[in-house]
Amino acid sequence: MSSVPSPHSEIVGALYRDHRSWLLGWLRRNVACPQRAQDLSQDTFVRLLGRDELEAPREPRAFLATVAKGLMFDHFRRAALEQAYLCELMQVPEAEQPSPEEQLLILEDLKTIDRLLATLSSKARAAFLYSRLDGMSHGEIAERLGVSVSRVRQYLAQAIRQCYVALYGTPT
Repeated sequence: MSSVPSPHSEIVGALYRDHRSWLLGWLRRNVACPQRAQDLSQDTFVRLLGRDELEAPREPRAFLATVAKGLMFDHFRRAALEQAYLCELMQVPEAEQPSPEEQLLILEDLKTIDRLLATLSSKARAAFLYSRLDGMSHGEIAERLGVSVSRVRQYLAQAIRQCYVALYGTPT
């Protein structure tokens, strides 16, 4: 079985060969779990292989640390989301709790929504959450964010479009 090499294979290969040990050490100092550090190290290089454009960085270690930090923050945010869900689940009477399979599906959906919301600007994300979770009106959101009501509508349209694309793909 052959695989199509990434156009960046040589650059990523050189980064991997020259800086993998350093990156792994850096991650181990920043993540409590050695296995998580190993996973994040691998994910860093996989992320680079998937990029559309990649030039050899001038400061390879700073570059790798920046990519790894983003992945690390994503991991911690998702772990916090999972913990929050599990804490909320503990408040539900056992007889009313979803099955383990349903819990897993719900958690995966939450992670998908989290990834989707992470693509929005902070204000668009906040507007969407204020609207959908807190039930705030456009005027209340505008006041909270310090923007106009029409800007809130734009933020909500962006967020809803992202949801649509995530569910159904790009409209034609």
